[in-house]
Amino acid sequence: MGGSKAYPYGSTSAVRGHVLAALGVLKVASADQIHRLMAPGHKDNKAFRNALLDLARHGITVSEGSSRDGNKLWSLTPLGLDAAAEVLGRPADQMGGTARGAARSGAPHAMAVNETVIAITRTPAAPTRPVPRQQTGPAAPSADVDVQSTGSGLRGMGRVGSWSTEVPLNLPSSRGTRTAVRADAVLQAPEAGLPVLFVEVDNCTESPEVLSAKFEKYRTYFRLKAKTTHGLEVPVWRSRYAPTGRDGHPPVAVVFNPGTRTGPEGLKNRMNTVLQLTRQVWSGTYQWQGAYGTGEERDGYYDHADAIPVLFTTLDRLQADGPHAAVWRRCGHGQFEILPDALANPQDHDAWAVREEARRQQRDAAHEERQRAWAAQRERWIQEADSAPALAPDPEPCERCGLPITGQQGLRYDDAPPEDGRHCPTCRTDIRQQPMTLRQALFGKRPATQ
Repeated sequence: MGGSKAYPYGSTSAVRGHVLAALGVLKVASADQIHRLMAPGHKDNKAFRNALLDLARHGITVSEGSSRDGNKLWSLTPLGLDAAAEVLGRPADQMGGTARGAARSGAPHAMAVNETVIAITRTPAAPTRPVPRQQTGPAAPSADVDVQSTGSGLRGMGRVGSWSTEVPLNLPSSRGTRTAVRADAVLQAPEAGLPVLFVEVDNCTESPEVLSAKFEKYRTYFRLKAKTTHGLEVPVWRSRYAPTGRDGHPPVAVVFNPGTRTGPEGLKNRMNTVLQLTRQVWSGTYQWQGAYGTGEERDGYYDHADAIPVLFTTLDRLQADGPHAAVWRRCGHGQFEILPDALANPQDHDAWAVREEARRQQRDAAHEERQRAWAAQRERWIQEADSAPALAPDPEPCERCGLPITGQQGLRYDDAPPEDGRHCPTCRTDIRQQPMTLRQALFGKRPATQ
């Protein structure tokens, strides 16, 4: 199809916009990568090659080399960077550099980063309508929609505008600022439950020690704080990215791309080495909590306030299964999981609080059971006291000896004088046996007065 004078290769404004958006994010890419990232529904990448050539005529794109598989690599000029900022709706000072010269060496690392972005984003293959052409022969059967399916239908995360690549994370210094670490890519996809994810792509060409050292630099940046207008200290990264909604620093994912350089056993050893070297970065601090009940085990939780969730995956897993599958291995979890499970902290303070609440309810239930048992026992005691026979009142004491006037229990007083209401049987007997006085002999004994 012929083009216009301004765009002789016949590219459309929509495809040119796709090219600008893709290169504005990826910095350097092939036409095939731009095609698969932006519009995999197109039959092939010819429309994108034409758009790159048309933009090059206007000084917006430039090609300075090819990738190691032979595909021509393209990047933006400074003028093209401004045009891409307009398409992406970003300030020009946040677009980064133009990646000039990267294509001369084949840009193997940039190619792996691009493939990672494509594998995670998985732009849906939208249907495209064919361009109507003048028919000179018999009309072909009508086709309302011409769709070329290039994917497996797996869902992705984010879109091209959700990504940034080669992102410098700066620290203040005596000379202004210095870069603590440069993130290979940053994904912001809150609609997928991922406010921010830092991505490092590892081609397995540098030593595990060099890769592991990046994580301490990440933590140095994440620890940096600044004061707000209200005098509150907040992390500096919060001025650029949304909060994660979880304890600790933002997550960092390492996408291993061993290719043919490293076999399965070598890759496994590399992962384990990086895991051990970064343990101080991703492992939380265990906080013991005292046991309140007798026989309860001591319990605690991991405090991840100063920890970075470090995730491992591989490029071939992402390409085959997609980012929503169990392709993420969180350091400390020990198995591959889906992303929400990998980002969760199952042994954090919230999990401990749930266990502590269950223990509190158990203690309260046991206390209530004991209270009910005591109340039932008291009720039984009251009922037993009410049903017991009434006891006879204690007899009056003897006026002479103080013993009960009925006498000692168990003894019989058959010879005792009659009861007088004042003395016990013994005293009554003693009184009768006493000799009479002269007065009593002359006048007789006076009757006892009551």
